[in-house]
Amino acid sequence: PLVDLRATFTEAIAQDPRDALAVAGLAQVSLLDRLDGLAADDVRSEAAAKPDDLNAQLCVADLDVSGGHLDDAFGRLLDLFVGLDQTGRDAVRTRLLSYFEIAGPDDPRVASARRRLTSLLY
Repeated sequence: PLVDLRATFTEAIAQDPRDALAVAGLAQVSLLDRLDGLAADDVRSEAAAKPDDLNAQLCVADLDVSGGHLDDAFGRLLDLFVGLDQTGRDAVRTRLLSYFEIAGPDDPRVASARRRLTSLLY
């Protein structure tokens, strides 16, 4: 179960905060947990109907990442970022950092999205 995996990864991170595999694993478990019980068609329909709704866009970005469509998720959230208040921006930044962990630092899509996020932050 996801609860057991979450505990295992959390314990590994507590023992070694630099354990990149455990950090990525915890991010993946969190992603799966957020998507648990959701129907992909419903998630996509809601995001299409509510393009400015942060929660709907975060949810469809999760779906994109789970399907390997990182560019779609990154682009969606970075486009949304500019129109958000500070709380919304923090939520997007946190979610993007989680996605970066899942994809890994060597993925060129991560480097590109990091640069764009940095330019939006500063």
